[in-house]
Amino acid sequence: MSAPPDDRRRAPPDDGGWVRRASRYLFRSGWYNLRQDELTLPTGEEITYTLVEHPGYAMVVPLLDDGRVLMERVYRHTLQAVALECPSGGLDGDPPDVAARRELEEETGRRAGRLDHLGMFHGSSGISDEHYHLFLARDLTHDGRMAREPTEQMELVEVPLDELRRAVLAGEVTDGPSALGILLASERLRPQG
Repeated sequence: MSAPPDDRRRAPPDDGGWVRRASRYLFRSGWYNLRQDELTLPTGEEITYTLVEHPGYAMVVPLLDDGRVLMERVYRHTLQAVALECPSGGLDGDPPDVAARRELEEETGRRAGRLDHLGMFHGSSGISDEHYHLFLARDLTHDGRMAREPTEQMELVEVPLDELRRAVLAGEVTDGPSALGILLASERLRPQG
């Protein structure tokens, strides 16, 4: 199993010459915070910048032994639509690989015998510090216990990885992190040579 980098050991932030003069929270919740900073740019211009602080999440591409991927058709209130996504969920203070295993089990009832880290990414760096870790899960067993939250209105579907890759490239998988996870998993599994 390849371990993800420990988020606590990141290099100190490069402030780009931006100076934060003041900061206040407009909203706080258990999922994210909305913060407003008073900044001075390198040019001397003073601005107000509003951003979302987010603790991050983990997403899993669960590969079945026959080459199909266990996906979720999940209702997303923000979109007012059903989206095709990979299992995912908040880090909740856990290391990314622990969160990935937890979310896979809670949402699908499966456990991963092997979990490979595919990378850490930022989803919308212009407005948020949110980051997510992508994992490829293999050697799945069906001995886990599902424990979905009330908002996790979903149906599990099994789709061949090659078919998913084509759907991503055709723009038919619109969830960005899921699309990236599928492409990275496809690349990871491609025969070398």
